[in-house]
Amino acid sequence: MISITLGATVAKKLFVVIGPAGTTALRLMLAAILLSVGFRIWRVRFTRDLLHAALPYGLSLGAMNLLFYMAIDRIPLGIALAFEFTGPLAVATFASRRPRDFGWIALAVAGLALLLPLRIGGSTLDPVGIALALAAGVFWGSYIVMGRRAGDALGTEAPAFGMIVAAVLAMPFGIAGGGATLFAPHVLGLALIVALLSSAIPYSLEMFALRRLPTRTFGVLTSGEPAVGAVVGALLLHEKLPLAKWLGIAGIVAASIGTTITSRTQAGKEAEERKLLPEN
Repeated sequence: MISITLGATVAKKLFVVIGPAGTTALRLMLAAILLSVGFRIWRVRFTRDLLHAALPYGLSLGAMNLLFYMAIDRIPLGIALAFEFTGPLAVATFASRRPRDFGWIALAVAGLALLLPLRIGGSTLDPVGIALALAAGVFWGSYIVMGRRAGDALGTEAPAFGMIVAAVLAMPFGIAGGGATLFAPHVLGLALIVALLSSAIPYSLEMFALRRLPTRTFGVLTSGEPAVGAVVGALLLHEKLPLAKWLGIAGIVAASIGTTITSRTQAGKEAEERKLLPEN
């Protein structure tokens, strides 16, 4: 989450040159190259099952990034992240089975509400930007579900294959928005930094997490991203946050810690119950 929010601050500098679509396409293309080389995907045998696993994962990934960059071109980063979080929150809600799970989700929602001002500095938030961030949230939720399936099917190489699909999806929009400027040396340099911070590093780490955590736990843990964005803004951009915003951050962090602890406890109980079951 720290890597993604740092990458987004660098990406916004590219918007004035190649636009959000061009930035997305370039970032995903460079990240696909980095991951392909890093995981040496040419050693993997291409099959129909591989394609079926990579396509929905990559399409969710590409759409999520494209819509999110279009959103932060219109509304502030932290606000866009908060609206986008509705996707993981929905995944966490649908995957919950116990009353205490809904308690942690309710706490996350309360914290999120404190981070969501409807007006900033007396001006109304751009409704198109809000809609784009919400749409990105839908694909974020899809990315969580499809990413877990892709991880099970493709293993550690899943981020590389998903990034290739995402880059192919975004490239036509990027060329339309940035044209030949996409490949200017100074643009490529900044885009490489964005690709590392916003794609190659975090998505590789997330794939390892998705293969080891329940979908619900992962969904609620990612609620910390608006909070991380606010902290990064305070440290690097000297943005002063009122008390209500810090209370919102505390609520989201508490929900993340709570769901992790209860999930681990529940997993331990289920393991003990399986040991007591008679073998067939």
